[in-house]
Amino acid sequence: MSLTTCTIHTVQRADRSVYVSNDLVKALRLTGSKTITLKAGSKSITAPLRLIRKAGQHLYIPLSMIGKLHLPRIGSTLATSSSAKEIRLGPMIGILTNMTDSPTSPFGPKTGFIRQVMQTGADKSFHFAFSPRDVNWQQETVRGVFLSPGGGWVRKTVPLPDVVYNRLSSRIAERSSGMEGFKERFGRKGIPLFNWSFFDKWDVYNLLEGDDAFKFVPESRINPSADQIREMLDKHKFIYLKPTAGSLGIGIFRITYNANRGYFARYRKGNKNVLIRYAKFASLMNMLGTGRGRLQNYVAQQGIRLIEIDSCPIDFRFHMTKNGANQWVVAAIGAKKAGKGSVTTHLRTGGQLMTSEQVLRQIYGARAEQILQNAKETAIKLAEGIENNYHHLLGELGFDIGIDQNEKIWMFEANAKPGRSIFKHPSLKDQDKASLAYVYEHCLYLSRFRKRREA
Repeated sequence: MSLTTCTIHTVQRADRSVYVSNDLVKALRLTGSKTITLKAGSKSITAPLRLIRKAGQHLYIPLSMIGKLHLPRIGSTLATSSSAKEIRLGPMIGILTNMTDSPTSPFGPKTGFIRQVMQTGADKSFHFAFSPRDVNWQQETVRGVFLSPGGGWVRKTVPLPDVVYNRLSSRIAERSSGMEGFKERFGRKGIPLFNWSFFDKWDVYNLLEGDDAFKFVPESRINPSADQIREMLDKHKFIYLKPTAGSLGIGIFRITYNANRGYFARYRKGNKNVLIRYAKFASLMNMLGTGRGRLQNYVAQQGIRLIEIDSCPIDFRFHMTKNGANQWVVAAIGAKKAGKGSVTTHLRTGGQLMTSEQVLRQIYGARAEQILQNAKETAIKLAEGIENNYHHLLGELGFDIGIDQNEKIWMFEANAKPGRSIFKHPSLKDQDKASLAYVYEHCLYLSRFRKRREA
């Protein structure tokens, strides 16, 4: 396979030929071809090939053919060829997401993030965002939203993409009627789609069970009964009750057992952190509603005594991405310090964002780098373990990881579409850009616009 960058120009000539500079012919090994097939996403055209003597890697396409290919723009792009008779331009990178009616914020609160994704590699590829209703399967086109040169947004009709980055941000949208079948249609057309869907908390437990990485997952029970909760409290002294499809720490209870003082339930109510003591286990169960089925779709998870600063627990968000070589990398790490009296370390409940280096140096001193390296290696093992047992493509994961007071590493949650709140920390700006660059490189890998290593 040959891969290079070229500049696309339009030309108006009666012969309807494609003109290719000598340098581009050599770079793509097109020597000897009299015709050429141009491909962009799902569209292709075949035309006579003409050579031109012009320095640099240039491609001149008749205006009518630009229209048939639905190329969204001319100018610089990647070009690849697996034979002497074709040139693939792009890739066409489609970002599947939720849309709004706002002309300035078409993706709601995710607009800034989608803009960042589109700006990464924009001089080499074609990025567009779309929703399911924008796809015309019969014509194999998408009415996509593009970033305009002026910074606004514009719609253009383009071919089906070479790769789809799924950033649907709503579980309701993800589970809507027909969504599973919609995503499967890309696969049937040979178009890779990664980040298939959100995980439920129990999904991750099942994916890792039996894998070597399972030792990093706390003991857990799905839809716990009162007897199971009592058993776990006797064993671990405190547990967390988490909704299986929850996010942002909403609906979480921390339950603690003290042989002399009874049971304590800590949770978030409105804008306040609440702590209630129960002398009897039955009273606690009545509040939790175990007899009324309230803990259906909940997971009970072993509590872990985490490292602390100022008596406040610390955990870490590991932002994992696949790179251009199809390998998992740790793109960024943010440390989160729990707010006073909070059940979780989430920022919305009073948590404080810090850097991992800042936290680990304060706790471990000269051993901080060793501890961090161990955590990174563990995160990669966890990502590989999930991927090995998952039936769809993954390109991104977010792990909530903790280090206990014996230096053992634990993974509490895995997110298939991780949030980006850690990138609000000014010290993580470079990691923010790096994570987007990795995603772009992985899109190149999946769309075959990057040379793959031989297995």
